[in-house]
Amino acid sequence: MKTKTAPISTKIWAVIPAAGSGSRFSKTELKQYQTIQNKTVLEHSVDAMFQLPLVGCVLAVDSNDQHIHQIQFSHKDKIHFCTGGTERVHSVLNALYYLSNIASPNDWVLVHDAARPCVHKESLFALVEDAQRYGHSVILATPVRDTLKKVSAQNIEHTVPRDGLWQAQTPQMAELGALIEALEQGLANQVTITDEASALEASGTAVRVVMGRSDNIKITYPEDLQFARLVLDAKKMTTVS
Repeated sequence: MKTKTAPISTKIWAVIPAAGSGSRFSKTELKQYQTIQNKTVLEHSVDAMFQLPLVGCVLAVDSNDQHIHQIQFSHKDKIHFCTGGTERVHSVLNALYYLSNIASPNDWVLVHDAARPCVHKESLFALVEDAQRYGHSVILATPVRDTLKKVSAQNIEHTVPRDGLWQAQTPQMAELGALIEALEQGLANQVTITDEASALEASGTAVRVVMGRSDNIKITYPEDLQFARLVLDAKKMTTVS
């Protein structure tokens, strides 16, 4: 595993790749622009990140996006935009390149899904505390609860042991320079990069997990939107009370 040599920075930034089409949600509607409590899903996801004392947040968006600049973000003075890429990893890397012009290589970056609006403040602070305490990259995750089946042509081949299996969530947190290096290396080596942790793992960088919450869902299918509404309604009621 790679060891740290640079001092740990306390500056925290966020990156949100928001250039994807999300075809599993809809062939015509973008999930990040669906509305919950008179805000878009993307706004909720951005606002969630600003529960932390962020220096700023970079949104990677499609160059043809007609919606993004119509949104009045709550922290617009700290919102930055860059052009997204063909895949999520390219959007994240473009945002990190943008960030490298205004941030230091050892500043911390949290990469968060545009369609994951329900992350709790307590989870975010636990993530940051763990990263800064141990000096390692870190992600939110939850242990796998359900029985897993390996399936081929809708026939079960075998049951997959779930001991030690965790379901990755976002945000995923790493130092800016280390994350750029890991993503660049992964792409050069044709590693399948499904999230930031997979690139960090492939580069030999230690990655820790911090217990997340099962309601930190990513909106992937239409039915997920209703669940997200319920979670955000419950959070709002708790805040009001």
